Amino acid sequence: MEQIKAVKGIAAPLRRPDVDTDAVIPKQFLKSIFKTGFGKNLFNDWRFIDGDPSRPNPDFVLNKPRYRNTKILVGTGTFGIGSSREHAPWALTDYGIRCVIAPAFGDIFYNNSQKNGLLLARVTPAEADELIATIEANEGAELAVDVAAQTITTPGGSKIHFTIEAEAKQRLLKGLDDIGITLQHESEITTFEQKRRSSRPWL
Repeated sequence: MEQIKAVKGIAAPLRRPDVDTDAVIPKQFLKSIFKTGFGKNLFNDWRFIDGDPSRPNPDFVLNKPRYRNTKILVGTGTFGIGSSREHAPWALTDYGIRCVIAPAFGDIFYNNSQKNGLLLARVTPAEADELIATIEANEGAELAVDVAAQTITTPGGSKIHFTIEAEAKQRLLKGLDDIGITLQHESEITTFEQKRRSSRPWL
């Protein structure tokens, strides 16, 4: 998994009270176990009129020219509620989203995201509103999110502190997915296997 120490880029406001994982990536697109190829269907039913990719919805935020290179989403409610599909963080990262800022996250979505290199930053509802107001008032506004310092810096230089679980923070800073965490103990695993083969060769 790629290390994420900081994310800086165009931020887009997602004014939705709650965002379900079925809205992030609808069920009809869950046809692959690979992590790529889902970005084109991200928010499919919101981005396209009647879900038709040939008919972009001009009112959806990611279809607006000023937000087309978005790396950061700022939500107003709970992001990632609903089913446990791991495809949701896959779709976001495949599209180019590297960070989601919101007041709350669905538990399963949060766990899936930290294992797939998607930074989730919790702020208060008031802070989310403040960030959105800044973004909307300044076309091309970029936010800078520092994982180690747990800060979000606005174009004007003000900083907002965000919360993140210690384990999720270390996974991102070190670029460790579940396999990477296991491989940190490779020498101990090798030693254990050697002892087991010596003491129980019949196994």
